[in-house]
Amino acid sequence: MPALTPEQRQKVTRWVADGASLSEVQQRLQSELNLSMTYMDVRFLVDDLDLTLVEKIEPKVEAPAAGSEAIAPATEAVASPAGKVSVSVDSIAHPGYSVTGQVTFSDGQTAKWFVDMEGRPGLQATTPGYRPTPADIQEFQVLLDAEFRKLGY
Repeated sequence: MPALTPEQRQKVTRWVADGASLSEVQQRLQSELNLSMTYMDVRFLVDDLDLTLVEKIEPKVEAPAAGSEAIAPATEAVASPAGKVSVSVDSIAHPGYSVTGQVTFSDGQTAKWFVDMEGRPGLQATTPGYRPTPADIQEFQVLLDAEFRKLGY
């Protein structure tokens, strides 16, 4: 993670105070300060600066209709307000991982996501070579962050 100058830290503090999400802070670091940071690094930065993200009220997601297939058994699926991307968190993580789950992207492609014991995130697409769009990845990150908050991470 690159070291930020005091001026850059003030900008990040202002962005968070103005209601920016982690993914928005990540984008602005890249576009305005030419700093490339992973989503997890931005999370750590916000924690290091002792900042509190402004919680946005998210609409409730309707439960799937009876008889419809869930993304994964014993998980809770959460869709974005636009309904493009949905995320589920496994009730029991796979061995060797802290947290695991599945994501369905806007084009219907699915992937398994995970956070390993070192805190490193990963994504494994069901279709070999599949790459979600940057917009889908951003939406996935926002939804996953919301799920982590619900779970107390």
